[in-house]
Amino acid sequence: QVQLVESGGGLVQAGDSLRLSCAASGRTFTSYAMGWFRQAPGKEREFVAAISWSGGDITHTDSVKGRFTISRDNVKNTVYLQMNRLKPEDTAVYYCAAAVGRLPTTSPAEYAYWGQGTQVTVSS
Repeated sequence: QVQLVESGGGLVQAGDSLRLSCAASGRTFTSYAMGWFRQAPGKEREFVAAISWSGGDITHTDSVKGRFTISRDNVKNTVYLQMNRLKPEDTAVYYCAAAVGRLPTTSPAEYAYWGQGTQVTVSS
């Protein structure tokens, strides 16, 4: 079992930055690839970014490439999402998740554990 707790969300203006954190506890953190997803009101949950167990393999969805960066600290058992140049369309609840394997994946079905989410609101 893995417990995930996100933090760092908030209300910001367009162009600002935020860093989300996701602290993991339970089973060995390096057993899992980690991902970030988001869900806006009335929309399906969508993939944002994922990182392999070692941090050596990462992927980001096209809409955030060049603005968001996923990273992880395997000593602190924490995964991060640095979000720069935020846009109103980035407004959503952001969830971190632990995958069933060690390689990054974009499919929500391949993530076994989810955090409770943190709200990010970007005003124009």
